[in-house]
Amino acid sequence: MFDKLKELMQLKSRMEEIKRQLDSETVEASSSDGSVYIKMNGSQELKELKFKTDIKSANPEKLEKAALETVNRAIKLSQQLAAKKMGEVTGMQLPGM
Repeated sequence: MFDKLKELMQLKSRMEEIKRQLDSETVEASSSDGSVYIKMNGSQELKELKFKTDIKSANPEKLEKAALETVNRAIKLSQQLAAKKMGEVTGMQLPGM
């Protein structure tokens, strides 16, 4: 029983280390038209958002679509980063990540 508890404590410690690593690593994404740029950390916190077009003269629907596309791309990249880090700890790769 104490062996299992020890294993759980070690796993908790490794998970905390992964969280720290994800907090410090970033992914970057841009919209397909280059009008939106996002930097997000591995914990999916938005760190930087830039519009590389004049917002006042931009087509609102097009800019909104570009922003959504870029956020979704950054989230997917951060999920892949997290899956990679988790795989390093567990020795397993999560499918679809």
